[in-house]
Amino acid sequence: MEEVLINVTPRETRVAMVENGVLQEVLIERASKRGLVGNIYKGKVCRVLPGMQAAFVDIGLERAAFLHIGDINNNAAHNISQVLHDGQNLLVQVIKNPLGTKGARLTTQISIPSRYLVLIPEITTNVGVSQRIVGEERGRLLNIVNSYLNGNPVFSCGKIEENQTKPRCGFIIRTAAEGISELTLQSDMDFLCRVWHSILEKTKNSKTMSLIYEDFPLKIRVMRDLVGMTVEKIRIDSRETFVEMSKFSEEFVPELLPLLEHYTGERPIFELYNIEEEIDRALHQHVDLKSGGYLVIDQTEAMTTIDVNTGKFVGHRNLEETIFKTNLEATQAIARQIRLRNLGGIIIVDFIDMIDSEHRRQVIRSLEKSLEKDHAKTYISDISALGLVQMTRKRTRESLEQMLCDPCPLCHGRGTIKSPETICYEIFREIMREAKQFEAQQFLVYASQPVVELLIEESETVDQLEKFIGCNIKFQIENFYPQEQYDIVLI
Repeated sequence: MEEVLINVTPRETRVAMVENGVLQEVLIERASKRGLVGNIYKGKVCRVLPGMQAAFVDIGLERAAFLHIGDINNNAAHNISQVLHDGQNLLVQVIKNPLGTKGARLTTQISIPSRYLVLIPEITTNVGVSQRIVGEERGRLLNIVNSYLNGNPVFSCGKIEENQTKPRCGFIIRTAAEGISELTLQSDMDFLCRVWHSILEKTKNSKTMSLIYEDFPLKIRVMRDLVGMTVEKIRIDSRETFVEMSKFSEEFVPELLPLLEHYTGERPIFELYNIEEEIDRALHQHVDLKSGGYLVIDQTEAMTTIDVNTGKFVGHRNLEETIFKTNLEATQAIARQIRLRNLGGIIIVDFIDMIDSEHRRQVIRSLEKSLEKDHAKTYISDISALGLVQMTRKRTRESLEQMLCDPCPLCHGRGTIKSPETICYEIFREIMREAKQFEAQQFLVYASQPVVELLIEESETVDQLEKFIGCNIKFQIENFYPQEQYDIVLI
């Protein structure tokens, strides 16, 4: 059983995907920081980079966005300079949000999704079908869309215009289209063509570096993209949002209307389902397994590493069997944590070394099976001789940690801080450096309590330093100083 829980506050919308009572995925959208993926801009090329076969495009954001030659529509050239030039206007779509110090990633290969289809304009007319749709149903859907394309010489606000040639466009049939009627699919195609027509009209009348088309808000995208046929309920704790979603569902996805439910309970909906607690756990490195083993998840800008450990699990038969069972259990937990934390890019999983090749094969198969419900595209390598599995997962938005957390102001995102002993020796070196440059009768050191206490314990070392520089050294505790901060005042 799958449920979708939607929590709405004035400036934030949170969506929780729950399967059999267990949280699997969290989506968060804040008014001050809405995602850009899917948005279409009228951009301006500000710098072409032949060495990288890419260009920077100004779309009106804080940082210029990045466009690679491979993301340029109908590009037969092998040199970016033959395709783009500085100052050129360009219709582009965001395919990756800005992450860290990197700007957004762009494409000129525009795509506009609806519930059942994706419109691909400006390409040679063709139709693609989701790989999950097979057999006779695949052929039926292809015939419907092809007949519609061949029977309409042009799309313009859903009407056929006389004396015009057929536009260059195509469609991709999404998984949700399985079993959908011909009339519904035709309505979906009409809707997408009207959207594309409005985008073209707005592009003509808009200034450069402006937003042309903005994707739906999260609450609507959930119904369009994520809700599958197995979902039993969509519970919303906001009356206004419930009404808005009901109107959209009635017009575009009527089969979802009976699933919508306005939650009116006294307890917050996320608290009722223990979602808040699960989100908090997903921000920690340590993940316990039921057997007594555990995972350690380290997320950095370059990659994410996941280490599997047996912990308290000692097994009942032999070491190889214990290791195998721990790794097998870990695959399900890893798949869930990847979705829940929205980990993307390169992921390295360090499984416990297994001797049996059949055990290694089963662990990889279990990991693949556990990731089948993941909406993001993943690639998994075989287990290496060192027990490592390399994974890549498509990253289009920030991870849960990046969304909810800031770098630690004490360690500046390193994850550790210098020990009091290290700070003491830094202070000694700084005093010696300043004593050589300036004349002083006394040095006054301001530092945190742990550092000052250790400096006092190192009285013998301080005495030797005082004799060496010919000055007294005094210490004063500053309770508001973090451990790495100190000041040395010459008196």
